[in-house]
Amino acid sequence: MKAVILCGGQGTRIRDVADDIPKPMIRIGDRPILWHIMRTYGAAGIADFVLCLGYKSWAIKEYFLNLRAQLSDLTISPGRPGEVDYGTARFPEADWRIVLAETGLASQTGARLWRVRDYLAGEDTFCLTYGDGVADLDVAKVVEFHRSHGKLATVTGVHPPGRFGVMTVDGRQVTSFSEKPQAGEGLINGGYFVFSGRVFDYLDDDPGLILEQQPLQRLAADGQLMLYEHHGFWQPMDTYREWRLLNDLWDGGTAPWQR
Repeated sequence: MKAVILCGGQGTRIRDVADDIPKPMIRIGDRPILWHIMRTYGAAGIADFVLCLGYKSWAIKEYFLNLRAQLSDLTISPGRPGEVDYGTARFPEADWRIVLAETGLASQTGARLWRVRDYLAGEDTFCLTYGDGVADLDVAKVVEFHRSHGKLATVTGVHPPGRFGVMTVDGRQVTSFSEKPQAGEGLINGGYFVFSGRVFDYLDDDPGLILEQQPLQRLAADGQLMLYEHHGFWQPMDTYREWRLLNDLWDGGTAPWQR
């Protein structure tokens, strides 16, 4: 199974942390938040990734091009710069296969997914998430739930602060989907999806297509969007305060998403 991660946004609300790198490359501890997200999928046995790049994409490409060197002991001969011995150390990331796909500087989320559809050809099921939040989610259980209900889409619902929009549900079926802020408590989109390959019937090549608007709303209206409710830790990284919170948890050895 493959996991698609949306990494193309500009992260304008968190520019006070770093404005020279894309948001998924902002670090929690000594690793980008993107690495933490990928490790969550790795814990479920998913090692095949499609990263939808946009804003300052080279920073992400450069990181993964050099990842082996960062995680390995190196033996080098300065007089022979082409000769590098990476040693024999094994690490989970060595088994990752990563497609670094250019999906446009200003493309919206639905357009980014549409533009990587060729990398998902033949996949009956795939995962998707955003590159700016972490959770102690058991992805394998979400996939198992998705396969059990036979619908086209599963969204993970969480209970965060009321500044987010809400989903209306009937049992496990999502009956309406809105990203507009609403008062009161409710489930919001936690950002961890599982989709059938047929979800592309709900997408098109419009660069302004926002996944969270018409596509998910249509899936909900057609009875094809189901809910997996997550009661554990979930935290986006949209502001300096949230970045500081995640780093404090990581540095203190109490990060709930740590694998």
